[in-house]
Amino acid sequence: MRQMKFKMERLGLLEVGDVLPVTEGRLPASYYYTLGKSYAMSGNFSFRERLKSTEGRVVDIEETPKGYFVTVEFNE
Repeated sequence: MRQMKFKMERLGLLEVGDVLPVTEGRLPASYYYTLGKSYAMSGNFSFRERLKSTEGRVVDIEETPKGYFVTVEFNE
């Protein structure tokens, strides 16, 4: 299992246990991922850290001083 954190701007969009699609975006030197219908975004990842799964399950939602973060688990 692989886990990734996504930054979310507001609560109430997701719940723990939701299975959501993940869309890959490409930058000139890295990749990023969008969770569901733009509910949350990942940081940037290098080519070798690229995600192979197309969907994941929400396992945690946490609030920090920097905002809301969603932890998603993938079968990799």
